[in-house]
Amino acid sequence: MELDFINNVNEFDESVVRLYNFKRDEAILFRDLIQIVIIENNTRLDLSSISFIENRNCNLILGLFKTDEGILSSDHKTFYCALTKEAYITMISLLDPFCIKDRKGYQYLYDIDNPIDFLFSPAGSW
Repeated sequence: MELDFINNVNEFDESVVRLYNFKRDEAILFRDLIQIVIIENNTRLDLSSISFIENRNCNLILGLFKTDEGILSSDHKTFYCALTKEAYITMISLLDPFCIKDRKGYQYLYDIDNPIDFLFSPAGSW
């Protein structure tokens, strides 16, 4: 599984933090980490500390927040995903199809009016 940031993906100056290049087994591991670390233990999940994720040009830290803010960054190198527990529970359900079998599709992991989207895509495309 690889993690990267793509700036200005469209004419609206929107950007994407993307988890890509993975199979079913890594999708399961990622889903389970969100469940255990964030939802159950109420702690942050720093993706740079996960052995099966290769950080290409950025790092992402997922954590609980009082409101759903989405992905934020001041330097386009370190990103923070600030979501409520309910949003992470929804994210788990969005990840489930990738945990059942290998898929070719993609999924945005939240639907928030934010200039940075969070893309989960086995093939890296959208």
